[in-house]
Amino acid sequence: MSTQSTARRAVRAITWLLIITASLVALIGGGVIWDKQSWTPKLALDLEGGTEIILAPQIQEGTQLTEDQLAQAVGIIRQRVDSAGVSESEVATQGGTNIVVSIPGTPDQATLDRIRSSAKLEFRAVLLTDAVASLEAVGGTATGTDATPAPTVTPWPAPTASPTDGSDTNWIDDTIYQSYLKSTCDELDAAGANVADPTKPLIVCSDDGLYKYVLGPVEVDGSMIANAQGNYLYGSNGVQTNEWGVYLTFNGEGTKAFSTVTQRLSVLTGARNQFAIVLDGRVISAPRTLAAIADGKPVISGSFTETSAKSLSDQLKFGALPIGFEVQSSDTVTPTLGVAQLQSGLIAGAIGLLLVIIYSIVQYRALALVTISSLLVAFGFTYLVITYLSAANGYRLSLAGVAGLIVAIGITADSFIVYFERVRDELREGRTLASAVESGWARAVRTIVVSDTVNLLAAVVLFVLAVGNVRGFAFTLGVTTVVDLLVVVLFTHPLLQLLARTRFFASGHPWSGLNPKSLGAVYRGRAKFVVDSTVTGAELGKVSKEARKRQTIAERRAADNGGES
Repeated sequence: MSTQSTARRAVRAITWLLIITASLVALIGGGVIWDKQSWTPKLALDLEGGTEIILAPQIQEGTQLTEDQLAQAVGIIRQRVDSAGVSESEVATQGGTNIVVSIPGTPDQATLDRIRSSAKLEFRAVLLTDAVASLEAVGGTATGTDATPAPTVTPWPAPTASPTDGSDTNWIDDTIYQSYLKSTCDELDAAGANVADPTKPLIVCSDDGLYKYVLGPVEVDGSMIANAQGNYLYGSNGVQTNEWGVYLTFNGEGTKAFSTVTQRLSVLTGARNQFAIVLDGRVISAPRTLAAIADGKPVISGSFTETSAKSLSDQLKFGALPIGFEVQSSDTVTPTLGVAQLQSGLIAGAIGLLLVIIYSIVQYRALALVTISSLLVAFGFTYLVITYLSAANGYRLSLAGVAGLIVAIGITADSFIVYFERVRDELREGRTLASAVESGWARAVRTIVVSDTVNLLAAVVLFVLAVGNVRGFAFTLGVTTVVDLLVVVLFTHPLLQLLARTRFFASGHPWSGLNPKSLGAVYRGRAKFVVDSTVTGAELGKVSKEARKRQTIAERRAADNGGES
């Protein structure tokens, strides 16, 4: 391969690295201009502080919260927080009943709503429904005011038999009917619609407070949902509309139950043809059932926005909480470690970097410039990646994450050492520097890729299995491992290719770190040390003399050993 072709390939690789770097700078810069983002990464709870929310369980009187329910709720809330892009949050139990959620910084309203909402989803058949205003005109309200009493209404007839399914009106008695007429939506919420017995009928309002319902018992619940996704709705003609909805996919049990219910409802008339979707004690939609849905893939429609549809789909995707929760308190918390610990971590990283630089200078002399420049490029690129992820995906840098960055210094330096030593081995074999750089790279890149792959695999496993700050360490370790491979391929190797064409390095200058003579590049017999044309004849003669001397010593030893070398 010609030197011109090698130079072009080296320049092309460095150009690609510059393009990627410029793209990151543009993305961050655009966020700074338009979204008022910062050029510095956001800090995690242990370094910046944040908001602590204490959730208290809402349980039906006479029941008790179990450890399994609490553990399930903690796991679901942690998934919800993570799905919002909030990194380094903490979710723990308190006193065996409450759940404490600690979020770094100041969370937005969508994140708070995602945490506070229990996302307790139920599907119930509609027995009665009417507008709240119409019911108040008929039955009056129970507000305790001196309003003119409403006319007396005819009592609901007593049930004639036990109900046979969720659509049977024998679920309704006069007590339920009078409450349906007179109770306000606020009173129904206060009565605990979100913790009502799933095996009994329920009186609830719509989420906008305009309609009131009497519903049958729960026939399908949120635990049967396998997946949920917020997206645009499609009309009957298959054309996408501007309205948002939530597409559900039930598991096997849910698909069977939903098919059975919708088949029954499709032949009923009036309000009993509707199947209400109840979320956290309010009806978010009560669509009519035109046909049985046998594939287990219904769609929730209503007054959704893009944000609310995706928020609900995230909540349902990660499971409905086994119980409801209410916010007991929400307070600002101070950092558990603070700036002093961050400064200590940065100082430790600087010391480690300085030691690597000193070692490189002692071991590789001028070649240490490649190490130093590569480390600087890796640091700058990693900083841009962390800053971008912080702005775009809510990533936050914790002290454990800083530790991952410090460990990366050793990983990056290890890649350079492997490469340099391979090049030196090739020089000892008698190759020119340009040839040694190429053949050394061919041997070194396999080792570097295997090493980085092992590191990345360990980081991924640790990130998936761990929680809290340990995930921050694993994340930064994984990011820096990818950056290391990128920098070695697109910067370190191309830079050494270009330096190999300079007189200083190609001549094997004693301070270059690539002096063939000091590396012991000698040969036996007629083989000669091959260098570039810049090496003088006197130096070649000296090397040949040393080679003949070593060959004579080897022959004498072989003779003393009976002809065996």
